[in-house]
Amino acid sequence: MRSLNVMLLGAIAMACLVAGMFFLRFWRRSRDRFFLLFATSFFVESVNRAALAVDPQPNDGNPAYYGVRLLSFLLILAAIIDKNRAPQARASKESMRA
Repeated sequence: MRSLNVMLLGAIAMACLVAGMFFLRFWRRSRDRFFLLFATSFFVESVNRAALAVDPQPNDGNPAYYGVRLLSFLLILAAIIDKNRAPQARASKESMRA
């Protein structure tokens, strides 16, 4: 059973790494901070899953792993909030110029 868990954690880590690389490619094309934050989140989650796979006593509820996962989700939340607030900030700057 342990080898199956390690294989699945490795697959999840690889999938997160691939998703991070896609978002990084989108960021390189657009230079939109939204894609950079998403890429960072997926890279952090990939490292977290890989560390969990090599831990001899893996515990998904361990505060260290849980804290890293929380950071990853907070990065996604920050990206969404930043993307939704950006048009308002731009509009207020343009109205101040006029």
